[in-house]
Amino acid sequence: MRRLVILLVSFTLAQTLNAQLHEIGGYIGYSNFIGDVGSTQYINPTHLAYGAIYKWNRSERHSFRASITQTKLEGQDINSDDPSRKLRGLEFSNTITELSVGIEFTFWEFNLHETDAQAAPYLYTGVSYFSYDTLFLDDGKIIPYGDDNAFAIPMVLGYKMTISDKWILGLELGARYTFTDDLDGSNPVNDKEDFDNLKFGNINSNDWYMYTGITLTYTFGKKPCYCY
Repeated sequence: MRRLVILLVSFTLAQTLNAQLHEIGGYIGYSNFIGDVGSTQYINPTHLAYGAIYKWNRSERHSFRASITQTKLEGQDINSDDPSRKLRGLEFSNTITELSVGIEFTFWEFNLHETDAQAAPYLYTGVSYFSYDTLFLDDGKIIPYGDDNAFAIPMVLGYKMTISDKWILGLELGARYTFTDDLDGSNPVNDKEDFDNLKFGNINSNDWYMYTGITLTYTFGKKPCYCY
């Protein structure tokens, strides 16, 4: 009986995997930072962002998705609309490498069985885990002292369309709410150092960063039956 159950489960999983349509491709766009240093504009693409993306289309309305993305975040007070920031004159740069997994939902059916062109808006959310440089303010300059990792919540609005029977183009605008407040050096935390007197800005508000860009994915695998 145990062998029969194992064989049945293995067969079911194999059929499930073979019955899906997968996507793999790339992402390219721009990023910007929202925090205690630099511009206060929410959508202000400034630095190149790039990466790879994979999707497992589980139905016509949702997909499991994973991606890895790298970008540079930068903030310069001189570019802010806030007079106090302009007067302060701080600036920083940071490198972000992000791994994100979650679920993508389309607003209506995106059926890759159809021979006609398909298009649909979608939402993506899940969890992101990223690495970054830890920074602190020293003698009027923000400088690195190490590296760390943190979690973030991705919130993405996109629009995708088929451009051939194998290729899908997507346009995305996405925000990341991070569980840290030291991407810009405003709230440094280190067990070996006492940075309390170097903190500045609103230390009760975590940092954000934004992505604006496009995805291009190639579809492969057996066409799904989307049976329930």
